[in-house]
Amino acid sequence: MPISPSRYQINAILVLLAAATAAAQDAKALKSEFLTNFDDTSKKIVSLAEAVPAEKYSWKPQDGVRSIAQVYVHLIGANYAIPTALGGKMPTDGRLSRDMEKTMTDKAKIVPLLKQAMDNARQAIETGMDTPSKATKLFGKESTNSAAALLIITHMHEHLGQSIAYARTNGVTPPWSAGKAE
Repeated sequence: MPISPSRYQINAILVLLAAATAAAQDAKALKSEFLTNFDDTSKKIVSLAEAVPAEKYSWKPQDGVRSIAQVYVHLIGANYAIPTALGGKMPTDGRLSRDMEKTMTDKAKIVPLLKQAMDNARQAIETGMDTPSKATKLFGKESTNSAAALLIITHMHEHLGQSIAYARTNGVTPPWSAGKAE
């Protein structure tokens, strides 16, 4: 005689299915929110890098801090390095070097690399956020995919703010706020 599931077992299965569906929807929503925030920040950073005149790329507010070029080159390195926690790969074609913050100063070379680095980070977030709770290593410590993605985004925000201050000090209005009352 076949065993039929009880009403309680059926209800338990339905609750588990509902919970699994809700968790999947939460992960999808979280991924969407991360990518929306990343895309907005990335667009602002790139548009500001494009708006700053090449002759201002060597400007820095004082000795001991990064120049405009160094901020963007730092973001290039970070948007390749941090995504490795999400399965991203560092380029092996010589684009990047350990001393690039000190040696890369040409806007015409920096802006295209910045765009490539943004694309790299976005792809890593898009893939990694399919499994936000998946364990990974971040700077040698136990972490999760969502923590790595969040670090990429918060790091970009930090340097967006810095870049805005640098640009405004040099008379450059961020393109997204040009023409608006400030």
